[in-house]
Amino acid sequence: MTQTATEVTVWIGGAAGDGIASAGESFAQACSRSGYHVFAYNSYQSVIRGGHVCMHVRIGTQKVYTQGDELDYLVALNQDTLQRYGKRVVPGGAVFYNTDKFQATPEQVGPKVQLIGLPVMELAGNQLMQNIALMGALMHVLGLDPSAIWTLIKERFAKKGEAVINANLEAFDKGMEFAKAKAQPGAIRIGKGDGKRRPLAGGNPMIGFGALAAGCRFYSAYPMTPASSLLHWLVKYAAKTGLLVKQCEDEIAAINMAIGAAHVGVRAMTGTSGGGFALMTEAVGEAGMTETPVVIVEAQRGGPSTGLPTKTEQGDLFQMLGASEGEFPKAILAPRTLEECYTMTIAAFNLAEEYQCPVLIATDLYLAERLETFDGVEITHIPIERGELLTQPPAGNGYRRFLDTKTGVSPRALPGMSGTVFTAATDEHDEDGIVISDVYANPSLRAKMMAKRMRKLAFLLQELPPPQLDGPRDADLTLVGWGSTYQVMLEAMHALNAEGFKVNVLGVRILWPFQTEAIRQLLSSCRMTMSIENNYTGQLVKLIRMETGCSIQHHLRKFDGEPFEPKQVVDQARTLLKTKPTTSVVATVVSDEGLPPDFSPMEHPAVGAEVARQH
Repeated sequence: MTQTATEVTVWIGGAAGDGIASAGESFAQACSRSGYHVFAYNSYQSVIRGGHVCMHVRIGTQKVYTQGDELDYLVALNQDTLQRYGKRVVPGGAVFYNTDKFQATPEQVGPKVQLIGLPVMELAGNQLMQNIALMGALMHVLGLDPSAIWTLIKERFAKKGEAVINANLEAFDKGMEFAKAKAQPGAIRIGKGDGKRRPLAGGNPMIGFGALAAGCRFYSAYPMTPASSLLHWLVKYAAKTGLLVKQCEDEIAAINMAIGAAHVGVRAMTGTSGGGFALMTEAVGEAGMTETPVVIVEAQRGGPSTGLPTKTEQGDLFQMLGASEGEFPKAILAPRTLEECYTMTIAAFNLAEEYQCPVLIATDLYLAERLETFDGVEITHIPIERGELLTQPPAGNGYRRFLDTKTGVSPRALPGMSGTVFTAATDEHDEDGIVISDVYANPSLRAKMMAKRMRKLAFLLQELPPPQLDGPRDADLTLVGWGSTYQVMLEAMHALNAEGFKVNVLGVRILWPFQTEAIRQLLSSCRMTMSIENNYTGQLVKLIRMETGCSIQHHLRKFDGEPFEPKQVVDQARTLLKTKPTTSVVATVVSDEGLPPDFSPMEHPAVGAEVARQH
């Protein structure tokens, strides 16, 4: 019996090099063009060939906030994928596989799960076509219109010529025809899409898009996952937009080049992950002391050291808070959605120039690399605020680059402007930029200049959007998190409220300067709280307690490299709502990757594994 659902989840698994990302992205893009909401997350390893990769694609007739946790249809490109996930396919679902590579048996899957094996060589004549042939079978069993995939195949292989296009179209069509003749229609099918064609993007492209919209004209970086795709995206559009992209020899060079570009008036940005940011931190202080506006993207991954190169984590909060020696004004923004990746990047450039300080954008692999549909962003009316930037020489000869002002923000002149000669020293200096500590230190002048710089934070704080609670104000439980955990908290809230509970969400997006009074007021109205963080120690919880004195009561943490699944949050929240514990509960969850607990790569070497992508 066919069940019409509001959403369907498809997993595509195999080894790196099997074309999983291209197949999954094509499927996701076809669904987005067919009027469905889409969310896709690729769990991959840091090897170029081999290992295990699984792309989770969830499509819905309404907004889907995460990759989900149930498995309706599995496309297994190797035996390993079937062994890991075969039993997780829900009744009514199906497994698609290549019979030339392995044979599947009913014992490897759950009850009422259809096994659909395709003889790829017979159908396509080339094992490289297995993913496209299996995609054809999947589209037929799901009952989805193949026309969007046909168009995508033509677009994807346009530069390779008609022969390659036709070979892929033929493999796809033969996969559909085989499923039509040999398989049953899927028992789980999704309702018709609304026909609206939505953009499909990831966090890094949206940050790049926001940077270009904000007038960024210089980007420097050394490749480091998961910030690398931001570099790749910007390179693609650099020539068309007048952006200069520089791939540097290391992260130290990258941030110093960005600071140099910003010093002469160019809106500049650099990007990295935690390991690269560790190398950048001294230069972050350089920007603070010289009062140079620069934007830095810190896309977090599992640490410490090179840690988990292709896995997600929220472990760098205190690294960003403490970046560089001493104290100086900086802002740390943590976008929660694709739209905020765009809008907060624009805001970052404006704040950096208005307050002449470094601004950090904190993301992680989960937000940076996922694919998601959204309803679009404003691209025609982009606010550009350049602050106290002089457009003509000041009257007289009294220009002081670091003039002590009421707001702490001094008039900024670009090098080369007549009558504005100044020194931009990284040692402590006076209002003219002249170093005060070479021969005789000047305590009172040091105190004056320190207070002048730090004064900016109070005014910067007034410009930031206030934090808000999502959901019912009289909730019995408030889920508290930051950045990429926001959407999983929203999905959990909707699920729990549908069960009759009252749950709301506090998703923090401004990490520094901390909005102390506003956060304190919101938390004081909460009856019970639970933090949701992708780290071991609960770093946001510590920051909230340090700044507000408020303690989050209960905690759910995840630090295995994979993002939260909605069910993990829902189950723990439901337990708290039912039991109402009087003492603090700290729980951790781990994703089930179908591996035995004692799994060792030494005993199960990845076939054909090549060089690890540490950077």
